[in-house]
Amino acid sequence: MKQPGKKEAEQTKLLSVRLREERDIVAARQRAHQLAKCLMFSQQDQVRIATAVSEIVRNAFHYGGGGRVEFSLRLQEHPQMLVVEVSDQGPGIGDIEKVLDGEFRSSTGMGLGLQGTRRLMDEFEIHSEAGRGTVVRIGKVLPAMRSIRGKAEVQQMAAELAKQSTGGVVDELQRQSMELLEVIDRLRRGETELERRQTELDRLNTELEETNRGVVALYAEVDEKAVALRRADELKSRFLSHVSHEFRTPVSSILALTQLLLRRSDGELSGEQEKQVGYIRKAAQDLQEMVNDLLDLAKVEAGKTEVRQVPVDLGQMVGALRGIMRPLATNEQVKLVIEDAPARVTLTSDEAKITQILRNLVSNALKFTEAGEVRVSFQYNPTVKTLAITVADTGVGIALEDQQKIFQEFTQVDNKLQCGVKGTGLGLSLSRKLAELLGGTLEVISTPGIGSAFTLRLPAGAAPMVEGEAPAPAVAAAHDNPILIIDDEETARYIARQLLRGTRRRIVEAATGSEGAERARFDRPALILLDLVMPDRNGFEVLDDLKSSPETRDIPVVIHTSRKLIPADEQRLSGRFAAVLSKGSPSSEALASIRSILDEPDLFKDLL
Repeated sequence: MKQPGKKEAEQTKLLSVRLREERDIVAARQRAHQLAKCLMFSQQDQVRIATAVSEIVRNAFHYGGGGRVEFSLRLQEHPQMLVVEVSDQGPGIGDIEKVLDGEFRSSTGMGLGLQGTRRLMDEFEIHSEAGRGTVVRIGKVLPAMRSIRGKAEVQQMAAELAKQSTGGVVDELQRQSMELLEVIDRLRRGETELERRQTELDRLNTELEETNRGVVALYAEVDEKAVALRRADELKSRFLSHVSHEFRTPVSSILALTQLLLRRSDGELSGEQEKQVGYIRKAAQDLQEMVNDLLDLAKVEAGKTEVRQVPVDLGQMVGALRGIMRPLATNEQVKLVIEDAPARVTLTSDEAKITQILRNLVSNALKFTEAGEVRVSFQYNPTVKTLAITVADTGVGIALEDQQKIFQEFTQVDNKLQCGVKGTGLGLSLSRKLAELLGGTLEVISTPGIGSAFTLRLPAGAAPMVEGEAPAPAVAAAHDNPILIIDDEETARYIARQLLRGTRRRIVEAATGSEGAERARFDRPALILLDLVMPDRNGFEVLDDLKSSPETRDIPVVIHTSRKLIPADEQRLSGRFAAVLSKGSPSSEALASIRSILDEPDLFKDLL
C-alpha cells in the first residue's frame, strides 16, 4: 500500500545502518541526529528527525525482524531534501489504512509511531504487502541556508560521518533526557509567555472596546455629515436648475432683440452701433452656452438626464458633426479633419449626447491650437467591443499634474492662449459625466508643446457579414431618405416622433437650425418638419438656406409650429412649404399631406 507523496527522484546515498541487534536502533537514531546536525537543521528539527527515524526503525526491528536504514539526499529537486528509507522483510501490515487513519489500536501501540512520524516529517510514504515486508520512506526539506552543490560534497560529508562514532545505550538515554529537559523548559517558558500574552491581550481588548466606542461615535458623525452633504448637493442641483431656467428667458430675449437690430427691422444702424450690438449678442451667446452647460450638469448630477438608447448611424453622425464644426474652424493655419467612421460597426447609444461630447472636445481643440491640425478619428476594438473616438490636436498641451484637474467643474489651466480664449470650465466636466452616463469613459493623453488626445470609448459591436457580401461604405446608410425633425425643444421632437411612429422610415433629429440645415444636405430626407422659433437660427432663415441650395430645394418642408401664422409670416414663407402642422392639434389636411408626400397610405389612419 503506498500513500500519496512526491514522485521518487534520483537520490544520492550518504550512509546506511543494518538492523540486526537492539543496539542498532540506538545507532540509527544517533546517525540521524548527527546527519541532521551536519545539514544545519535547527535543534528542534534535529530532535524531530531523530525521533521519527527511531520510531520507524523500532517498528522494523520489533515487527519486521530487522532490516536496513538508508540515508540519502535529493539534490536535483528544489528545495533539496533529506530522505530516510527503512525496509524490512517482515509479515507486513494488513490494516495499514486503519493504522494511518488512527482507527486501529493494539496492545503494543502499533500504528501510533507511524502517525507521529507522518506529522513530524515533510514527506511520508509507506509500501507494505502481507508476507513481503514493509518499506517506509520519510523526508525533511533542507534549511534554506543549506545547499548541497554536488556529489563531491555528499561524499565528503559521508566520510566525516563515518569518522564519528555512535555511543552506547546509556549515552543515547542521556542525550534524550537532556532533550526532554529542554522541551520541558521550553514548555515552561511558553506557559510564562502565554500568561504574558494573555495579559497583553486583555489590555488590547480593553483598548479595542474604547476604540470601538470612538469609531461608533465617528460613524454617527460621518453619517450626519453625509446627510448634510447630500442635502447641500441636492440644493446645489436645484439651485443650478432653477437659475439656469430663469436665465434662459432673458438671454433668449437678448438674442432675439439683437437679431432684430442686426437685421435692421426698425431702421438702419451705424457702423459703431452694429459693432456694439454684435458684442452684446456675442456676450449673450456665451452666457447662453454657460447656462445650457449648467443646466445639463445639474440634470446629470440629479440623475434626471434621460438617455435615449437607439441605433446610431455613424456615417450620418459624422456628416452632421462636420457640418456643425465647420463654422468653428476659422483659423486658416489649423486644419480640421474628421475621418470617416468604420464600416459595419453597430452602436446603440444617445446620438445627441455623443455629438455634444465631441462638439465640446473639438471646440476646445480648435481654441488651444495655433497651427497644425485637429483630427477626429475612429477605431473599433473587436476584443473588448468598444468604439474609440479620438480628438487629437497639435496645440499647447496639458501638463501631467493638470490632466485630472481639467475634468473638475469651473477649472481652467493656465497657458499662453488662455487669456484670449473664453470658457466656463464646465465643458470637460460635463463631457466626462455624459460619457459615464452612456456606459463609456473619457480619457486624455497630453504632452505640453506637442498636443493632446482626448479619447471617448463607448460599448459597440460588429455587424454580421453576409457571405459573399462586400463591406458597405460607412456613409451608405446615410442616404435612405429619412424624416428630419428640426426643433430646439426636446419635448416637441418627442411629440413629433410619437406622431410619426407608424412610418417605415428612419427619424433623424437636429436641435438647432444650423445643424438641421447641414443634416438636410447630408441626409437628403424625404420630408422635413421645421420649427420656426429657434434661438440660433430661426425657421425662416433655415428655410431660406434649404430653398436656395440645389441639393435641398426640392425636399418637402412641413412647418411644425405652435404659433399662429400672421400675414407677415406667410409672406416670409412665400408658399415654400408643403403644409403647416400645428403642435397643439394637428389638422387632418396637414396629416394627409404628409402621408401623400411619404407615400404611406396607412400612416395616420387612426387620426384621419
